[in-house]
Amino acid sequence: MTIMTARSGEGTWAAGPDRSWIRSVLSLIGPDFHDNRIQAPSQPVHPGWCATLALIIAAGLLLMAAGQGAGLRSDPSAARLFWSGVVVVVVPMVLRIAWPPIARSERLFLLVLLAVALFFIKISYAPTGFAGHDEFLHWIAADDMLTAGRLFLSNPLLPIGATYQGLEILTTGIVNLTGLSLFAAAMLLLIVLKGTFITSMFLFFEKLLGSARMAAIACLVYMGCTSYVLFDSMFSYESLGIVFCALIFATEAASGNRTDGAGNERLVLIVLLLAGLAVTHHLSAAYAAIYLCAVAILEVGRRDASLRDICSAAALAAVAVALPVLWLEAWGDPLIGYLGPVVQAGFQALLQKFGPHAAVDPRLDSIVPAQALAMRLTTLCGILLLSLGCATGFFRTLATAAPADAPPGWCRIGALLQRRWRDSRLVLVTFLAFGFPLSVIFRLSVGGWEIGNRMGTLAFVGVGPVVSVAVVRFWQGRAPQGWNRLGPALALVVIVLGGVTAATLDPIRGPYRAGGDSESIEPMAIETALWAKEWLGPGNRFVADRVNRLLLGGYGRQDVKVDIAEGVTTGRVYEAETLSQGDLYALIKSDLDFMLVDMRLSTAPPVLGFYFENWEPNLGEPISPVALLKFDKVAGIGRIYDNGAIKIYDVRELHER
Repeated sequence: MTIMTARSGEGTWAAGPDRSWIRSVLSLIGPDFHDNRIQAPSQPVHPGWCATLALIIAAGLLLMAAGQGAGLRSDPSAARLFWSGVVVVVVPMVLRIAWPPIARSERLFLLVLLAVALFFIKISYAPTGFAGHDEFLHWIAADDMLTAGRLFLSNPLLPIGATYQGLEILTTGIVNLTGLSLFAAAMLLLIVLKGTFITSMFLFFEKLLGSARMAAIACLVYMGCTSYVLFDSMFSYESLGIVFCALIFATEAASGNRTDGAGNERLVLIVLLLAGLAVTHHLSAAYAAIYLCAVAILEVGRRDASLRDICSAAALAAVAVALPVLWLEAWGDPLIGYLGPVVQAGFQALLQKFGPHAAVDPRLDSIVPAQALAMRLTTLCGILLLSLGCATGFFRTLATAAPADAPPGWCRIGALLQRRWRDSRLVLVTFLAFGFPLSVIFRLSVGGWEIGNRMGTLAFVGVGPVVSVAVVRFWQGRAPQGWNRLGPALALVVIVLGGVTAATLDPIRGPYRAGGDSESIEPMAIETALWAKEWLGPGNRFVADRVNRLLLGGYGRQDVKVDIAEGVTTGRVYEAETLSQGDLYALIKSDLDFMLVDMRLSTAPPVLGFYFENWEPNLGEPISPVALLKFDKVAGIGRIYDNGAIKIYDVRELHER
């Protein structure tokens, strides 16, 4: 066998022909840089390009709006119009932002413009009212706050929300200052939050990577996160919480290794932001605590860290942990009871799917909502490109964190193993990228989807820098020209589009579909809720399916209940074809006033697999119409409203029996 010799920066080693693939892999994923000049010479700001792109975005938004209108009319051109608009918005913006010699201020301006344009996807879906499930929960809380004029009111649909009311306080403050409606104030706040978030992330990434170009690319990669386009654009407490996180990350990075007064002022600002975060969102507060604690641990382990750096990092970590814990202790928040079942269900679903004794009910395939093939392919391509970027950027990002005097190649990784790195934050975010494959694995199961979606919010803080380093320091290299320049930019386009397609089953609003959350919200059900408010008055105790109880609580201002009584779920009473003695007794002893029955639940299987609660084993079967009509035959229950599809029953006479 012929022996070949390969020479690298670390020495000489022998390899046979059968080991050549090892050298190829090491060359692909290794820490060698193809470009040591991470900050390319930039051109002046080009106002003409900015104006042209703004006009192109306007045209794209018009196409998206036309697609939404066509969807409501069931026009087959809806998807073509909508997705054409998305492509028109994303492609030129991403290409311009990722182009090497663009001015820093122009990149930042275009990033904010793109963030607001992507927010229009949510606005165009529901331009006149809230549509997301969580949005109704916070709308009800904010409306209660405005009506009562005080905080910490109970919310039966979101018990934990009474403890975290930062979003409602901010929104109602805008309403009181401007006189806007709650919906208008919420949309105005969300637009500001989207711009603030992407600006903060840009400054954070720029501080870590030392390059405006790489920071902009990292922000584009973050837009490929499944939660960015829609989930974190909803009127929900996480939309405000992650902005606090981004501000904390950016401020902490800017205050690192500073001994002047500005550094101390930034530390005070971080403490104030942590205090605001502690009363805004539990999971975002956990993200901040995880980040700051990890930075403190790395600072303790860093060989040349100063005592001041260690003490500062440890103090911030202690504050990040102490404030949320003290808030929980003060209000007795049922956080474990709220998050525990979600985490348990997610891990159980993962074990059932991939465990040694995997046994999944085949009927589960029938309740997994179908998505258009083109959307699935775009999502898959985005995941593959992100995986390739992480593989080729992981060691290069770690090498970027090594000391400047470290020799090139794998010696830079060796320096890290010797506890020598220049920035603990960059080391941390690099390892955060490992959360990306875990989030994808969780999203493969129905029960673990929510965990995977939430994990992506923090994991992409690491994925963004890692992929940006791969693009600039490997795929494009010293003098990107032709496909060397255009190819990575087009890959970023696919990643951003993949974030849009992965964010939702269908971003185009169409006719009513049963058990579909936002797809089930339509004028007839809204009019029923408004009728209840006008003719029955607000504050009546109602039970209904998942969607109608949101409408009754939001538009109808009713006191909606999740269960009939303790231990007796609404779904159990509604889905049975006959009313058992136990369920009748529960109705009699309950404090309910009215029951709403939507006959459309018997017309089709639920889009999301359930009509009432996501943990109910419905398995995608429609409710029998006999079950929904059984209340007509029960003495003491009277039908007081019927529009052909929705019925309201008065059960107050039952309590007199």
